[in-house]
Amino acid sequence: MSGDSRNFATPLASHGLDPEGSVHWNLGWEELHESAVELGEAKLTADGVLLATTGERTGRSPNDRFIVDEAGLAEEVLWGEVNRPTAPAVFDRLLAKTRAHLNSAENLFVKDAFCGADPEYRMPVRLVTEKAWHASFMHNMFVRATKEELVSHVPEYTILHAPDLRSSMSDGVNSDVFVIIALDRKLVIIGGTHYAGEIKKAIFTIMNHILPAKGLLPMHCSANTDGDNTALFFGLSGTGKTTLSADPGRALVGDDEHGWSDNGVFNFEGGCYAKLIRLSEEDEPAIYATTKMPGSILENVVLNADGTPDFDNGSLTQNTRGSYPIEYIENRTPDSMAGNPKNVVFLTCDAFGVLPPLSKLSPEQAAYHFMSGYTAKVAGTEIGVTEPQATFSTCFGAPFMPRHPSVYADLLSKKIRENDAKCWLINTGWVAGGADASSRIKIRWTRALLNAALDGDLDDVLFVEDPRFGFQVPTTCQGVPDNILQPRDTWHDKETYDNVANLLAQMFIENFEQYAEGCSEEVLASSPKVLV
Repeated sequence: MSGDSRNFATPLASHGLDPEGSVHWNLGWEELHESAVELGEAKLTADGVLLATTGERTGRSPNDRFIVDEAGLAEEVLWGEVNRPTAPAVFDRLLAKTRAHLNSAENLFVKDAFCGADPEYRMPVRLVTEKAWHASFMHNMFVRATKEELVSHVPEYTILHAPDLRSSMSDGVNSDVFVIIALDRKLVIIGGTHYAGEIKKAIFTIMNHILPAKGLLPMHCSANTDGDNTALFFGLSGTGKTTLSADPGRALVGDDEHGWSDNGVFNFEGGCYAKLIRLSEEDEPAIYATTKMPGSILENVVLNADGTPDFDNGSLTQNTRGSYPIEYIENRTPDSMAGNPKNVVFLTCDAFGVLPPLSKLSPEQAAYHFMSGYTAKVAGTEIGVTEPQATFSTCFGAPFMPRHPSVYADLLSKKIRENDAKCWLINTGWVAGGADASSRIKIRWTRALLNAALDGDLDDVLFVEDPRFGFQVPTTCQGVPDNILQPRDTWHDKETYDNVANLLAQMFIENFEQYAEGCSEEVLASSPKVLV
């Protein structure tokens, strides 16, 4: 490992840093992995892949994430349990501690990159960290700058990353972990957590705040294309977003975070951050292959005695992860971009058995369901869940959306209308009495419905309106039994169906009350109805 004192276009002094130790600028993954092993931060698997563990924090720390409440961009933040405000004085105090900690570190690793594959809209970003493996994570997950671009790279936002620094309650935060975004100061400070996902989600949150003002829609979704027909896939965990967007006949644009401009869709990231728990070569061969490619990073994965990963072992966490450059996925668009979407797909896993396997939405209904972000937890998936529970996460990514949900929803419906895109709601969960009375909808039926929607095979099919939810439901689809398309017909007890459907409709209505102010009348009219 060698130190490099070059400052490139923007020196560390511009971030208030004057480090005593060695500064390593924009090392490649090979050098970063070598450094991580040499410094005892991580080890290698039998395949030569870097493996790091993150200690007690194996996922995001939402209660410890704050946005500085000060004049400027923060005035547009929707404050609440998700977007927690903190005072400028708290940020100043922890910023001083972060700088002092990094200045005293034996080694600092600086990584310059871009967020956004579209050169017209990409944002230059920088990570300054005390850990080589976190710099390597940055290398994997953001758009990599060329040598020529590094010479003139000026970061718009910088993350000062001090995972070994612990805060205290006296600092004005909730624990010894802090993730604080100062929008107008162009700074993020992270301390006390080694979980790498905080790095990418901090920048994603910033993009979600600044892009709408430019007329761009930031999205927590996956995207694929066949060249002429781009599709977006929104969905919370467990709805099938990764499975359904992975299609051998369609190239992957990206698996998690995208922007939608007048030019089309572009991936925010230069890599993927996949969940690995219970990963199998048979079910997800492309992702499995990346876990054997040096350059990838495994996070909190337990190794067998022979040094190979045991992906079924969740003893450290169920949130085991792997990060890898998107180039490791063969079936992808070469520039991580695609044309304007012709199809927008919302995925939900409805455990109540009420929503149809596929529905067609108007732009206003799309805005309503986008803001609702509905899925359901099934009994047994979490401690205390004994019956189906509705879960709502606005814009299918509430923890990362600083503005009022209507801002994103209005942009979505506008772009759907401008591009004459079709919008679909697909239920990958249950019908026929719900999760307690039937099996989950077969994946081959869901895939057949999705392909028919994307390929235009439903254009000439008769649709009927759902009387309670108002969306259009197809009466037939090749490869799918007609009798499952209308959920009420699958229930033996129609009165029970009506009661459960009314219950779910009421849950939608009550959830949406918090967003009603500021929504258009057309969006509000898309609310489901409780039928007597």
